[in-house]
Amino acid sequence: MKGLKLSSDIDKDFLSKQTPGFSGADIANVCNEAALVAARKNKKLIEKQDFLDAIDRIIGGLEKRSKVITPEEKRTIAYHESGHASVSWQLRWGNPLVKVTIVPRGKALGAAWYLPEERQITTYEQIFDELTSLVAGRAAEEIVFGKISTGALNDLERATKMAFSLVVYYGMSPKVGNVSYYDSTGQSEWNFTKPFSEKTNEDIDTEVKRLIDEAYGRAKEIILASRDKLDKLAEVLYEREVIFRDDVEQIYGPRPWDKKEESEQDGDTASTNSTEQTGDTLSTEVTEQTDNTDQA
Repeated sequence: MKGLKLSSDIDKDFLSKQTPGFSGADIANVCNEAALVAARKNKKLIEKQDFLDAIDRIIGGLEKRSKVITPEEKRTIAYHESGHASVSWQLRWGNPLVKVTIVPRGKALGAAWYLPEERQITTYEQIFDELTSLVAGRAAEEIVFGKISTGALNDLERATKMAFSLVVYYGMSPKVGNVSYYDSTGQSEWNFTKPFSEKTNEDIDTEVKRLIDEAYGRAKEIILASRDKLDKLAEVLYEREVIFRDDVEQIYGPRPWDKKEESEQDGDTASTNSTEQTGDTLSTEVTEQTDNTDQA
């Protein structure tokens, strides 16, 4: 940011929280884009909103205000994204929210940025929490409007792949058992037969559906238990079109697990005299609600 003419409303700590996982080159790109955004608006100083617009453009693509969205569709998208944010916030292994927007960009009608924890191994409980968060958008739609939409296509695709991996690759299904059909050699791509029987194939289909159904039911239970807070969050998102982690924390309160992890990290730092930065600040995840009505 050196050399840029900045407005007095610039909060560097806040901006750093919006760019997890960005390299030095990425940050430089954001600064250049923010300067261009300010120049297009004939501003003499670069303001906070210019940086936010630059980050959105780099991650999500060009903003498409010309895309016609009815108030009903906008409210559906707001509840969909709020469902993701709400459930993820309340789950022990849900990824903490960074930002949610319902401004159309590219093919996306809405998008949410999360900060996943960096892990070397992952447990069943951690994957199932992520699976529950993925289907929470559709769960919120069904609870609030009594119907579902095609906006969950991307979520369902990812959820199905995640559940399939649990069963077929990681051996985490009681019915299929501790077996893995993952081929690290890549030779299975050239085989015309599956490495398991038709009976096992049926069991896999059953287990994948069971996992997604259980995650969906769990998401609905969480949303129903805090429906009033979901409504507040969705209304804020509907009016402002963009919300941040602080907005979710004001409604739902701080995540108790974050406090516990911070105290444990402080204790580890004190005992080892280490100043290493934890890995969970170095990666980011984007969740999109894609406009695929032609595939309904």
